[in-house]
Amino acid sequence: MSDLTGRRKGILIVDDSPDVRRSLREILAEHQHWEVCGEAENGREAIEKAVELQADIVILDLSMPVMNGLDAAREIRKLLPSAQILLFSAFHTENLEEIARSAGINAYIPKSDMRTLLARVSQFADL
Repeated sequence: MSDLTGRRKGILIVDDSPDVRRSLREILAEHQHWEVCGEAENGREAIEKAVELQADIVILDLSMPVMNGLDAAREIRKLLPSAQILLFSAFHTENLEEIARSAGINAYIPKSDMRTLLARVSQFADL
């Protein structure tokens, strides 16, 4: 969705797998009101790009080299408090959602659940 200035909501995709990033980019590109503003392959790069691009939504993997998704989320939350951060990961433990929320992540979505990811992006794009 566009904001009041007509700017489309910018989405940053963060995953160490080029295949995952490409797949997400292709799926998100099908929605005319969303714009993938960038990609990053690790948590440190995610922080830099989120700030540089002023990303509205960050789709963040958990397990990545250099810096993991939880540490990156904490920093992104400090630097971009209005960003919506979605943890999109194949990894899951009993208390992961609680840990993710304490790191400033708005929602955890399993990588096997693309429908929920799209619903959450849509929800946050309308904010």
